Amino acid sequence: MNSGNDEAITVDKFPFGENSNSATPLVVETRGLKKTYFGKVDVPVLHGLNIRIHAREFVAVIGQSGSGKSTLLNILGALDVPTGGTVLINGTDISTLDEDELARLRSDDVGFIFQAHYLLNEFTCLENALMPITIRHGEANEEQTNRVLHLLNRVGLGDQINKHPDEMSGGQNQRCAIVRSLANAPKIILADEPTGNLDSRSGEEVFAMMREMNRESGVAFVMITHDDRLANAADRILLIEDGNIREISKEEHRREALRISKQSGD
Repeated sequence: MNSGNDEAITVDKFPFGENSNSATPLVVETRGLKKTYFGKVDVPVLHGLNIRIHAREFVAVIGQSGSGKSTLLNILGALDVPTGGTVLINGTDISTLDEDELARLRSDDVGFIFQAHYLLNEFTCLENALMPITIRHGEANEEQTNRVLHLLNRVGLGDQINKHPDEMSGGQNQRCAIVRSLANAPKIILADEPTGNLDSRSGEEVFAMMREMNRESGVAFVMITHDDRLANAADRILLIEDGNIREISKEEHRREALRISKQSGD
């Protein structure tokens, strides 16, 4: 990786193993994606990224703090606007959409999981998991409710559906957040350090749940993580550094993780 090279890097190698399928559709693509924050001093963050994410993929994004990982995720989820380049979700150039259309796209095609679960304490586990449907459609119908109940059972929360977030553990709340992200059957889930607030065991359990949902439903996952074990369990690992991005092997990741750890003083 050469920080002085302005040539855009295309990242499109399909995953290894059981998810590999050349016919699997493309769900997210960026072309020459750039982001600069303007102020007294302009700060360029992303330098022309070309990325392609297919259905059924589980992609880990790594890099030092401040490298642009969260910025990239926000742009992929249509929460932020790039300075240059194109973002396509299911083949649609999102720059052509108005605010209402963007809101529908975020609701229907994209799910979000954050480091904090952001569940609402006044609502039960089930009500929180149904929230995207409630916001999008006003009220969940029987089929939608049964689907979410099935997902809650799949992640081990069948006996927690009437409890409130402050009555559940951190791991249980994050599992509920995973189900919430899947409520509208999106094409892609964007997860920003989803295990960052959990202990090691709970983090591994939450990751296993995400991986299981990825394999069962075919929804693509893009996950930012600082956990080297979780990154190595993904189909692909993308490294962001100096505003550029490239795919690295798991062996290279082990070397890179050691280098980043030394630079960060961990």
